[in-house]
Amino acid sequence: MRIKYLSKQDIKIILHYLGYIMIGIGAILLFPLPIDLFYREFNYVYGVIPPLISIILGVIFSQGFREYDKLKFKHGMIISSISWLWAGLVGAIIMMLILDVSFVDAFFENISAWTGSGLTMFSDVESLPMSILFLRSVEQWIGGLGVVIIFISLLIKPGTSAFKLYKSEAREDRIKPNIKNTLKKTMQIYAIYTVIGVILYLIAGLPLFDSINLTFTTISAGGMSIKNANIGFYQNDIVYIITIFLMILGATSFTVHYKMAKTKGKAILKDIQFQLLIVSIILSAIAIAIITKLAPMDVVFHVVSAITTTGANIAPPSEMAAWAPPALIIIIVLMLMGGSSGSTVGAIKLVRVITLLKSTHLAVTNIVSPGRFVKIKISGKSINEGEMKEASSYMAVYIFFLAISWIIMTYYTNDPFNTLFDVVSTLGNVGLSTGIISGELGTIPKVVLIFLMWLGRLEIIPILLTIQIGFETFNQSLRFVKRRMMRKIKPN
Repeated sequence: MRIKYLSKQDIKIILHYLGYIMIGIGAILLFPLPIDLFYREFNYVYGVIPPLISIILGVIFSQGFREYDKLKFKHGMIISSISWLWAGLVGAIIMMLILDVSFVDAFFENISAWTGSGLTMFSDVESLPMSILFLRSVEQWIGGLGVVIIFISLLIKPGTSAFKLYKSEAREDRIKPNIKNTLKKTMQIYAIYTVIGVILYLIAGLPLFDSINLTFTTISAGGMSIKNANIGFYQNDIVYIITIFLMILGATSFTVHYKMAKTKGKAILKDIQFQLLIVSIILSAIAIAIITKLAPMDVVFHVVSAITTTGANIAPPSEMAAWAPPALIIIIVLMLMGGSSGSTVGAIKLVRVITLLKSTHLAVTNIVSPGRFVKIKISGKSINEGEMKEASSYMAVYIFFLAISWIIMTYYTNDPFNTLFDVVSTLGNVGLSTGIISGELGTIPKVVLIFLMWLGRLEIIPILLTIQIGFETFNQSLRFVKRRMMRKIKPN
């Protein structure tokens, strides 16, 4: 089926809703200003202009095209795709003005933060201004829920448009029948867990600034630290345990969190995704401990960090690269799986893994006992054939992009195994690394990694649709220009 190009009305609809999100992004990126003033850095004055431009453009678009509000699903996907790039662009300009870094490095850093990938171009993050450290943490915290999701809950009226934008950002779960109420309840849960995390870190003896940043980056499955040694800087088992607890909370579906209050905690134990998450952590930790002979805390922490796609670490990349290959392969598998759908995690997600396993079981059953009717359920919900096909198709496309990017990146690194580890981490928005990804990479591999982080966060389909429609629109524009020029030069 041929994808249609965007008409003028389509573009105006996209700009109308994109305007709301641009206002929200601009407002969020002003948050570090008080930190800059409190620590008397006076650097962020240069960072105020980009957010204000985002807000002004957002007001112009949202109010200038108010009559264009008939949103279609394709519009929602394009809006989501552009929103994440815009968020990264505005943050990148701030970093360029304050830190005097290249555009590619600044854009990489911000896309990594917004998407919760947690990879960094800075070798010495402790030398960065406090306001920039806080900027990265806020981007991860907001990005953990979703750039579009946050702002439609605050700025856009409830209805089908809100639902289409919600779904366009790879979200399906509903806590409440109404999307706006679902988002408000999700944000309440997120805020409560954030407060709990800050309090726990304070009790463990961490400074307030560290506690806030660490909670922001952990509950969001971001993992981008304010310390060069990441969580390993603290050399504190209590801090490690709190971080493990928050990583697991962030990787559990918000729907399950909501049901926990009604079922006195039983809902989380009955959730099949949570069950697979815990079983995977236990079995993987045992296997890696046997293989590597590492301390239990080192093993459990990195196993949880991998499957929750947080990417926090207590060992430097060089130490992880020295792990036995079988142990690293287990970590790669965990980074591919990810945590629960409807949470803050990236990667393929456990619900698709479970769906694939159950559909495989169904296929075997049909071969062994043809004609036998078997109903597939996940957490009490029936799974139809379309959902089974979606899971297998998505995983196939995911592996395809993984393979292509692995080949490209290996060309530049000449280290196939460690490159595979880092590419899986990038596409899954994880952030664990063997040291391949650093500021020393060339421009092309950095751009490839930026694309992978963007692709992984939006679960591929919205971006493919956006690119395809973009090409069709561009080609249509060229054909239009060509026709106009032919008319001008045609003799009378």
